[in-house]
Amino acid sequence: MTGNLRHQLFLTALGLFLGACSLIRLPYDVTKGTVEGTLWAVKTTYWVSERTTKTVYKIGEFTYEVARAPIEWSLTNGSIETIDGLPPKDAIRLDRVKTAPYAVNGTTYYPMSVEEARRYAEVGIASWYSYETSSPKAGYMTASGEAFDPNGLTAAHKRLPLPTYARVTNLENGASIIVRVNDRGPFPRSNDRTASPPLIELSRGAAQRLGFYGKGTARVKVEALEVEEK
Repeated sequence: MTGNLRHQLFLTALGLFLGACSLIRLPYDVTKGTVEGTLWAVKTTYWVSERTTKTVYKIGEFTYEVARAPIEWSLTNGSIETIDGLPPKDAIRLDRVKTAPYAVNGTTYYPMSVEEARRYAEVGIASWYSYETSSPKAGYMTASGEAFDPNGLTAAHKRLPLPTYARVTNLENGASIIVRVNDRGPFPRSNDRTASPPLIELSRGAAQRLGFYGKGTARVKVEALEVEEK
């Protein structure tokens, strides 16, 4: 048996093992005031290369592909100066991001605790990531260390723990989706700090599902979803 064949058989067996062992039911208790009941997520992990895995979560009709970004990729928001007092990528590498304070353009932001997030619901304006990140020449890394997918259902929020799932409802047309909040933002422009930034920034794919991709912004309601693993 050649070395290449043994290697292929190993990866095949490992993939089957992961596929068999990674079917996990996660109850998502919806925040009071939103949809009642429990949402179940199915988690599947598979290899995309010898050193890289991708995890796919399915919650009803919504799918989320999650992979760690290479550390050399640029952050989607390059204005983040520190996270938990460290250079952003050091904090990401040490997994010190979830509720850690962070600084942007000289302003320190303090995310809410996991307990506070359980009660979170807010109405405001949603925008979506710029064309630069929607058609990048190279990949981008979110503030949680995940690879940014412009076609995915993800979002950036200034204060929710990373990652968090949230229901976003377009109050102008009634469309509603669940997004994975895995990034920080949006923030005031450094040259215009008097302007109020949007409440949440969505990926292109999320903006399309909510029906405001062409318009650019929409008035939305954001409701955090509680995650409990059994």
